This record gives sequence, structure tokens and C-alpha cells, in this order.
Amino acid sequence: MTGQSVSLRITRLLKVVFLSLLFVFTVTILVATVRTISLDVNTELKLARWEKTDHISPNITSEYRQRLIANFKEAIRIPTVSYSETNLNTTALEEFYRLMRKAFPTLFSSHLVSHEVVGDYSHLFWVPGTDLSLVPYMLLAHIDVVPANESDGWDAPPFSAKEIDGFIYGRGTIDNKQSVMGILEALEFLLAKGYMPRRGFYVGLGHDEEVNGLQGAVNMVSALKERGVELEFLLDEGLAVLDGIISGLHGPAALIGISEKGQATVKLSVATAPGHSSMPPAEGSIGILAAAVKRLEDNPMPRLFGLGPERGTFEHLAHSFGLPLRFIMSNLWLFTPLLNRVMERRPDTNAFVRTTTAITMFNSGVKVNVLPSYAEAIVNFRIHSAQTLKEVLDIVEATVADERVKISLLTGFDPLPVSSYGAKAFGYQVIKKTVLDQFPQVTIAPGICVGNTDSRHYTELTKDIYRFAPTWFKPGDPKRFHGVNERISAKNYEELVVFYIKLIQNCDIRDLPSPHSSGHEL
Repeated sequence: MTGQSVSLRITRLLKVVFLSLLFVFTVTILVATVRTISLDVNTELKLARWEKTDHISPNITSEYRQRLIANFKEAIRIPTVSYSETNLNTTALEEFYRLMRKAFPTLFSSHLVSHEVVGDYSHLFWVPGTDLSLVPYMLLAHIDVVPANESDGWDAPPFSAKEIDGFIYGRGTIDNKQSVMGILEALEFLLAKGYMPRRGFYVGLGHDEEVNGLQGAVNMVSALKERGVELEFLLDEGLAVLDGIISGLHGPAALIGISEKGQATVKLSVATAPGHSSMPPAEGSIGILAAAVKRLEDNPMPRLFGLGPERGTFEHLAHSFGLPLRFIMSNLWLFTPLLNRVMERRPDTNAFVRTTTAITMFNSGVKVNVLPSYAEAIVNFRIHSAQTLKEVLDIVEATVADERVKISLLTGFDPLPVSSYGAKAFGYQVIKKTVLDQFPQVTIAPGICVGNTDSRHYTELTKDIYRFAPTWFKPGDPKRFHGVNERISAKNYEELVVFYIKLIQNCDIRDLPSPHSSGHEL
């Protein structure tokens, strides 16, 4: 009897455990299903009634289209290359200034607009608004480009601006002369129509963004700080419209950058006694350093997906995925561990999971029969928003764990603050409205920039910095960025001009509408 009683109790206990687990599972699936069906964080703007500000329609005539494309091609032909912080093509930068004055006569002759050259080659414009109570905003772009060699396999010379099948090829077409010329064309267009903004704004065109912006952006920030300028928001280069890039997503997505990863460049070095290769020690400088580097590669930084702004990206995109991805993306509270494992398998998605580790340089040795006394490696880290520079350096020291390896920080900074992107975020919502006005088929989502821009120098002027231009990327296009065959379609460049014409006017609203207003103007 005792044995049967114990067996009965165990059976009952197992039933209770099973039913409890079944209940928890059922409730979890029910909650996840309801969230999958109901989650759409993009509804607020669509329901709101916006103040009418679009007084000047961006009608692009055939004659004007030819002129703006010609201006853009001429800009691409000027090789404004930044090789290093101390090696810039200043002759090309001066030529670019002459092009600006020639291409935009209304802008440079306007009594409304003030213009100044900063840091010798950067340009700062101020367009005052009629309502001084409205906080101004700022549009940023950069004139300089990275080097390019035709021998790398370009279909057209990189500074030819040759048009092939409707695409303009050349260095700077997507980084970042399309924004430089797009902003200036929009301002020229509006001024020629007699436009006077209600909300004032600045335009900053840096000349050395590709080499950290220390002369251009930094000096423009200093000038604005001296004048006590505060900005409502700032819009710089960064993310784009991705069409067919995100697997499983139905339709294109416009990602508006709300932060940037931080960065650390670390030097690892080993110094040992020199000697002859005929009598090598058990471990030489190269071997010691190679082992340290291998430990960094074999032990990546911790998984942090879901702890930074990337969570908002996937939640905003969730409703545009098909099943089962929609179910997963709508319930990151449940599936984050799974996504961590899946996304870390690919370099492009691993960047959203953690701080990335890249061994970029390794130097040692002077002669085939001499044991090198010194070896050094350079490691570049792109720091996840949920980590700090100090935390990364602590992990590097713990992972290397060898007193013979000296660890030196060459340059580094923390991830940029996360800008607001809710219903009350003025800059984000105005950019979002402008995108949807022009491209109603896209899904809008906040995003994280894995690279860095000039905007990182402006954090003392505003808490809301956004990184976006409506450049369309299709499969294969991302590798053109800083790569071979950089290009933009003539149609897309025209769309950028229209975008800035609309954006400048949309910024003239005094306040955002209530998200619960009825009706819409999209």
C-alpha cells in the first residue's frame, strides 16, 4: 500500500507539473499571438492631422532636371579626396567652392542667407526664420570622399560621373555629395520661389568627415557654441531606404539612424630580445602577439542584442514581416536569445548583436634571418550601445591575459546617445512624415549606425541627432559604399532634392499634432 501511495502521489505531482507547464505555455503563446496581431508602432503618425506647411510644390521641370543632374555630375568629377587628417586635396576643395557659387547663384546672392567658410574649406549657412520663438534645426553633409582607383575594377572611372543605364557612377554619389548637392539644390529652389522659413535652420557642409572632421565639424560646433546656439534636432548622413536588403521583409524599409556605435582603436605590442633565426626561443614576439590576437578572435564580446536601439528597429519592422518572422520580431521579450544565436552567424547582422572585433593591422620583422624584437597589431572595435569604452578595454585586458602584451588605446569614444523617436520627438516625426509623403510604400523604423559621422561632434548642441538620407539601396548596393562602382540613379538623386524641399517646409510647423487626432494628410 505504501508503495502504491507514493506512486500515486508522484503521478499526481507530475500531472500538476505538466498541467502547470501547459498552462504557462498556452498563456505565453496566447500573449505572443495577441502581440503579433496588435503590434504596429507606426500608427500614430498616420492618424494625426498635420499643420499645412507645404506651400511651394517641388515641381521638377525637364529643364530644371537637366540642370540639377548636370550640377551633380560636375560635383562628382571634383576629386575632393581625404587621404588622412593632414593630407587633403585642398585644390579640389577650392574648386568645389567655386562650383557651389556657380551652381547656386540665388543662394549666394540672397540677403536672407548668411554664409561663412569654417576651417578653411567647410561651409556654414544660416537661414533665419520669421518666428524667432521656434528653435532652429540643422542639416549636415560632407564634401570630402574616400580614395578610389579605377584599377580596382570600376565600370566607369571613379571621378567621371559617367551615366550607365540611368545610374551615375562616381566616388561620392552615395557618400555624401548626393546630400550636399541635394540640400543646396533644395535651398536654391525654395529661395528662387521667394520662400522664407518660419523656423530658422543651419546647413553645415564639412570638408574632412572621412578623416574624423577635426577641422570642419569641430570648428563649426565651436562657432555655434560661441553664439549660444541650441538646435531642435540635427539631420546628417547615415542610414537609407533598404529595398530587398532585409530578408523576409515585405517591401522597402527606411531606417532613420538614432545613434551610432562607439569606437576603439587599440594597439597590442610585444617587445623581446632580438636574436638570430638559427637560435629561436620557445616563443618570439610574433608568436606571443599572434596568440593574443587569436584569443580576441576566439572570444568575441558578449551578446547584447535587445539591450540597445536595435530592439526598436525590429519592433517597428515586425508588422511588415511574414510568418513566422512576424511572430518572432513582435515578441523579442521571448525570442531574443534565439535571435542572438542566429544573427551572430553573419558578419552584417553580428554587428547588431555585440561590439565587433576587427584585426586590421599586424606589423613585425625586418629581415628573414633576424628574430624581431618588436611586434604590434591594431585592433578596431565598434562598440555596442549597451557597452562603454571602459567596459570594452577591461574585457580586452582580461581576454589577452598576458603581461608581455602591452595594450594601448590609440583613439576611442563611447557609443553616441540614443535620440528620441517616440510620438513627441519633433525631428524624428517630421523626417518620418516627409519620407511617407514621398514614399508611402515604405516601412519606417529607427536604426543604429555601425559607422560614424560628423554628427557625433554636435551632441552638445542638441539631444536629437538623426542620420538618414532617402538613398535607395538594393541587393548588392551596400558594398558599393566606400567600395567599387559607387553609384546612384538619376531618378533617386532627383528624389533626394524633392525630399529636402519637402523637409525644409515640413519643419515650419510650430508643434507636432496630437497622435490621437482624426484624419490625415499623408
